[in-house]
This record gives sequence, structure tokens and C-alpha cells, in this order.
Amino acid sequence: MAESGITSSSTRSGTDPNQNVIHSQELKNILINKESFVEQRVEEERIRLEREAGLVTSKIQQFEKPVENLFLKSQRDTTTLLFGGLTWSHEHLMEGVLRGLGYKADAIPTPDVDAFQLGKEYGNNGQCNPTYFTVGNLIQYLQGLEKKGHSRQEIIDNYILLTAGACGPCRFGMYEAEYRLALRNSGFEGFRVILFQQSGGLNQSELEAGLEMNMDFFLGIINGFNIGDMINEVGYQIRPYEVTEGQTDAVMNESLDFLHDVMKNRKTFDVNKGWAKFLAGSKIGGSVNYFGKFIDQLTGKEYTNSLNEAGKKFDQIEVDRFRVKPVVKITGEFWAQLTEGDGNFNMFRFLESENAEVLVEPIGTWIMYLMSQYKMKAKDRKGIDRGDIAAPFWRFDQHLKNEINYRKKIGTMAMAEKIFKREYSRLQKSLGTGLHELVDQYELQRMGHPFYNTRSSGGEGHLEVAKNIYYNSKGLAHMVLSVKPFGCMPSTQSDGAQAAVVELYKDAIYLPIETSGEGEVNAHSRVQMALGNARIKAKQEFQEALASTGKTIEEMREYVDTHPALKKPMYKVPKQKEIVGTAANFVLHVSGLMNGRVGAQA
Repeated sequence: MAESGITSSSTRSGTDPNQNVIHSQELKNILINKESFVEQRVEEERIRLEREAGLVTSKIQQFEKPVENLFLKSQRDTTTLLFGGLTWSHEHLMEGVLRGLGYKADAIPTPDVDAFQLGKEYGNNGQCNPTYFTVGNLIQYLQGLEKKGHSRQEIIDNYILLTAGACGPCRFGMYEAEYRLALRNSGFEGFRVILFQQSGGLNQSELEAGLEMNMDFFLGIINGFNIGDMINEVGYQIRPYEVTEGQTDAVMNESLDFLHDVMKNRKTFDVNKGWAKFLAGSKIGGSVNYFGKFIDQLTGKEYTNSLNEAGKKFDQIEVDRFRVKPVVKITGEFWAQLTEGDGNFNMFRFLESENAEVLVEPIGTWIMYLMSQYKMKAKDRKGIDRGDIAAPFWRFDQHLKNEINYRKKIGTMAMAEKIFKREYSRLQKSLGTGLHELVDQYELQRMGHPFYNTRSSGGEGHLEVAKNIYYNSKGLAHMVLSVKPFGCMPSTQSDGAQAAVVELYKDAIYLPIETSGEGEVNAHSRVQMALGNARIKAKQEFQEALASTGKTIEEMREYVDTHPALKKPMYKVPKQKEIVGTAANFVLHVSGLMNGRVGAQA
């Protein structure tokens, strides 16, 4: 009873802590229930109003990037890196580079229309055709592995795709999601996709130690790109004038196989081997290894000697430069202007079949563009302390620090530009004379900016507009053909600016072509019509050049027959000012030789 009385008294006085907790919890439950009730009523009312308005919505689910299995160093011997999206020349050399670094690597074949249809079948609607071609090409390749007897799990475990990726204003930023969607829809969910970003390099947090981002990797990739550019260019220069049809392609294939093996078997500088071995375990061992590889790149002769040997093989091809052909410069969206297959309606081979000489775009131009854009952004952000906040005017120490950082960025990138140009020219000279040098990016900026703001990024930026001006004003092409995917936003913007360009350059022949998986006949028909005007320009130019010499074509042919060096493709024919065509420049040069004004090569 006493205990009961005490309990009753403490309860009445409200001093029982347990009772207070119970009352507090009951109050919380009431509030939660009341809040849930309000939310439920609001949701019900929203649904009612939407139904009255004829709107149907579903609950929003935020996207979360799927967790992906890592590519570990221990998996290198059993994992194959797949890649594609470039020309066969670049991909074959890249394959050699990766295999030389110790990776199993295979280039996916050039995508065809069947790959395009697979991309549409397993992907989203409304994507640009490079997405459909490249995504569908991967699915096609994996299905081919399955037909050869590999199980899907074996494919998922033992293969990885290495591909380009980016953020930005166009559908290129959706490539990764499209790959993953198509892989899931086609039954290969869990297949690993590694992105090589346009800015920021590779995402190493995903790669772990599976793919090492070291000096050997980046130098190998750059060398593969550069040598691939040069082999492609020399092939397109020689093929239209070859006397024996198919000889150029045969030499190209032979040379690419040879260079693939050179890149695969090349021994790079390693501080753990050779004369610097005693420094391997020291504090400066890492720095010595880094600079040793850099100096080996700048002074090594393995690539230059190999290209010189390849150039000698090309020089065995007999050419006839009296053939009058219009020169067509290719520009446009990166993938569409580069691929050599159904993805751009086999445009390059079609142009050659229509008696044109094709001037293709090197990857080197894109690399130089990225470096120049980096410098421009650094200049624009000069003085910014952190985020978007500038340091106060009285913080002289911070202003000095910002200036030093700015100079360091600009200086480093300026040096990278010079080294890249130097290496590109060194490799070109080793292959042979007559190849086009890389276009000056700052001249392109100057030419393009009045028509297309050079700070507008996305796609090729100002390059499409600037290159149209450059190749017309410099007398380097009779016609500029811009190849881009259907509905490509950055290229469509460029086309709008091109209207002002062609108004300024009245004689310029500029044709934009949108590509997709269908419509090849229509595209070829449009090109044929524009090419007709380019042929007229080339023929008129040739006739005027020939007439100015006072000689006949028969007299010139007889002279060339007695000077075999003039039939070699690596013979450098000087370009005359404002003369575009190979044949027109050649007759002027031969006339000079016949008049004794210039010495003939032996």
C-alpha cells in the first residue's frame, strides 16, 4: 500500500520520468501521423488535378550510377581491352601500343549498318548515329564472341571496353549511359565500360591498378595517334594518282603491320634496367625514370627509322600527277569526319571513286585544339582565388600566388604545344616529304572568332567555321565537305555561321552532309552535285596553269618519262600561291624543270 501510495503521488505530481517519455513519444507519433496525413491528401489532390488535366505521371526515380566491378592488375592476363571508333590505321597501331605495354587488347572492327540497327534496337530513341554505330558495334562484337562459344559470364568477366566520354551540351555526354543501357537490354549487364574523358584523362578510381596511367601509356597513345595520322594522309595523297590500282592499299596494310610490331616490341627506357640501374632504389630514381622516358621520346630513332623504312615502301609506287582532280577537305563532327565506313556513308572512298583527292583531318589537330582551349580557359580564370571569388585587392600575396599559378599553367601548356608540334614534324619528315603540317590553332582562332565565338565549346567548337575559311583563303582545297551526325547540335550551330562565311568567300564550295544509318544514296547525290562545281574549278585551274607554260601535256609527259623521280609519290612538288590542284602545281613545276629554273631530284 505504501508503495502504491508513493507511485500514485509521484504520478500525480508528474515527476515520473518514464511517464514523461511516454507522453512525449505519443505526441511525436501524433505529429508524424498528422504530417503523413497531410502529405497523403496533397498527393491525392495532385493526382486528381493531373487526371482532370489529362496528365499522367510516374514517381520520379533519381539516377544512380551502377556499381561496377573493378579492373585489377591481377586480371591483366585474363582480361582483354576492347576499343574502337577511330580509323583502322589508328586502331591497329593502338593495338600494338597496348600489347607492348603488357595488355591483352583487340580493336573492334569498323561498324556497319547492322551494328547501327543493333544500336537502335537496344538503345534509346533520338540518339545521334555515332552512338548507334559505336554502341551497336560493341553489342555485335560481343554477340560474335558468344557465337564462337564464349558464355555471357565469361565475356562479362574477361572483356572491358575502353572508350571516349565527355560531359557537355550534346548527346556525346550520354555515351556511357547508352552503352550501359544497350548492354543491359542485350543481356550483357555487368559488362565493364571504362571512359577516357576529353578532359581529366581516365577515371583512375574505377580503374584501380588494372590500367596504369604512366608515361609509357600516354606517350604510346600519342605516338600511335600521330603515326596513324601520317599513314592515313600519305595513303589518301597517293591513292588517287597510283598507276597500278590497289598498290597503295597493299603497301599501307604492309606498313601498318610492320609499324604495329614496332610499337608492340619497342623497349622503353626503364631505370631498373641499363646504365641507370644503380639509381633505381634511390630518392631520385622516380625522377630519373620520368625524365629518361621523356628524353628517349625526344631523341629516340626507333619510330623515325621505322617510318623512314615505310616511306621507302610507299616510294616504290608509281604515280601519275597529270590526272586532274578536285581537292576536297573533310571537316565536321569528330567521329563522322574520321570513320571510314557506313557511319559516314563510306564518303572518302566514294569521293575517290568520283575522281576527287581527299584531304582528311588528323587527330593531331584535335589534340592541339584541346591544348589551346586549356590556355584560353586559364587566361579567362586568371585572378580567381577559389571557386568564383577573386582575392581582395589588398591581398598582394594571393595575387602573386595566382599570377605564379597562371604562368605555370600557361608555360607548361605552351611547352607541351611546342613539343607536340616538334615530334609531329619529326615523324612526318621521317616518313617523307609533302605531308601537310598541323594547322596553327591561333590562326584558326583569329579567323573563326568573328563568326563563331572561340569560347563556345562543344563538338568541334569554332574549328568547323575556321577550317572552312582557312582552306579556302589559303588555296588548299577546291571544296570543303562537313560531315556530321543527323541533328548534331554543335555542328548545326556551325552551319548557321557558315552562311556568313560563304557570303564573304563567294568562290568557296561548302557542303554540310548529315549522316545516319539510312539515306546514303541521297547524301551521295548531294555530294556529286557540289563535286561537279569543284571539278570545273580544278579543270579550269589546270588549263590556265598549262597554258601559262606554253607547253603541251605530251611534251611534259615525255620529260617526266625520262626523269623517273617525278613519278615517285614522295617527290615534293612545290605548291604555287593560290594554285590548289596537284596536277596544276605539277605542270608548273615540270615546266620550271624543263626551263632549267629548278634542279630535278635524282
